[in-house]
Amino acid sequence: MKILVAVDGSKFALHAVKYAAKLVAQLQPGKHSITLLSVHDDTGLGHAKAFVGNEVVADYLREISEKELKPARKLLDAAGIQHDMVERTGHVAKEILECAKKGKYDLVALGSKGRGAIADLLIGSVAQRVLAAAEQPVVLVK
Repeated sequence: MKILVAVDGSKFALHAVKYAAKLVAQLQPGKHSITLLSVHDDTGLGHAKAFVGNEVVADYLREISEKELKPARKLLDAAGIQHDMVERTGHVAKEILECAKKGKYDLVALGSKGRGAIADLLIGSVAQRVLAAAEQPVVLVK
């Protein structure tokens, strides 16, 4: 089983990593993997790119991703679970969906911040967008 776990540095994302690790541990060893995905929306950084350049912004986003991925990597390393990492920039839900499809993942795991329905109606939710459009099963972990 191939599991894609979107990681944003939140405790909710780490809960999703723990869930995926527990799931993999319960399955036949050695035949399963987890991919940690970090996505940052860079659309609001257009002005910054004009002043400091694309490479500086890309380095900044890469540093953030590495910081956000560190606790998840540490958890999976301690559990002895095979994993890899993917870092992307762009619209977060779109990038998660594209990665899941291209990578032919069997399951997508996301942390859910648990905002109320009204807040989600007003500002939207990455989790809702992924749930609505994913071709594979999606699990939301609180």
